[in-house]
Amino acid sequence: MALLYSDPVFLQHETGGLPENPARIVPAVRRATQVALHAHCRQRSWKEISDERLERVHAPEYVKFVREFCEQGGGFISPDTAVCPESWQVARMAAGAACDAVEQVIKGNADRAFCLIRPPGHHSARERAMGFCLFNNVAIAARLAIDELELERVMIIDWDVHHGDGTQELFWEDGQVGFLSVHRASFCQNSGFAEEIGSGAGLGTNVNLPLEYGISREDYLARFTAAAEELAEKVRPQLILISAGFDAHQADPVGSLGLESEDFARLTRVVLDLADVHAEQRVVSLLEGGYNPQALADCIEHHLLELVSN
Repeated sequence: MALLYSDPVFLQHETGGLPENPARIVPAVRRATQVALHAHCRQRSWKEISDERLERVHAPEYVKFVREFCEQGGGFISPDTAVCPESWQVARMAAGAACDAVEQVIKGNADRAFCLIRPPGHHSARERAMGFCLFNNVAIAARLAIDELELERVMIIDWDVHHGDGTQELFWEDGQVGFLSVHRASFCQNSGFAEEIGSGAGLGTNVNLPLEYGISREDYLARFTAAAEELAEKVRPQLILISAGFDAHQADPVGSLGLESEDFARLTRVVLDLADVHAEQRVVSLLEGGYNPQALADCIEHHLLELVSN
């Protein structure tokens, strides 16, 4: 059994002319709904996140700031992140989907889940909105799994074309959460270098795989597979979370690392194989980037069909 989290509320987060806008997910929602209808995939309803769960990852002062900024009409909450009055509820629904998906998977009601949500989250840190992100959905999901559902080890795999700098920062010294980010080297951010490996209890559980533009698709897959297998062997995760950005697609207007839509099925299969070995098949995937609407729909179809496969 796999679960799909999708809701019209995610179209209410208006961001003006930014690439991360409601229109980018419309074809993907239609395609994912079609997959759910014809595959072993159930759509699920859920509630927005509670303050308690949100504040495990984000400072209460930051949460209050986001709420008040939206209530006052919105605008640019950071130089590259815009919100509207509805964004407060939409962001809480996105984080709520991540939490509910983890609960359902850990409790055995499903093996896998995909959350077709926005705004994305992997750039957001404890007190920072950045890169279209308000709350760090995947970090919130990992904290829930450990703090409430009593898992000891979680692994996050981030294949967005941009480095998951917010997620890295949040788990830099956390030995219970392994983090792998595969991304385009030296792209938009001054982070994500291979020598960034965590510290303290988290030393060696933070892995960055920066790849140069022009890498072949086969080399990308081979290096990703090797890095994921090595970290999984070290962490032995009981749950794998995916920060599933699809902006490494060759047609993406923001990113691109030359991947084709079907490559995301191959990446997904690598993760599922690791989950079979270490995590009792438990995988929760959360949408991050992807800014070509038709390419995003194609990628999500491949990703979701692989998630619902045996």
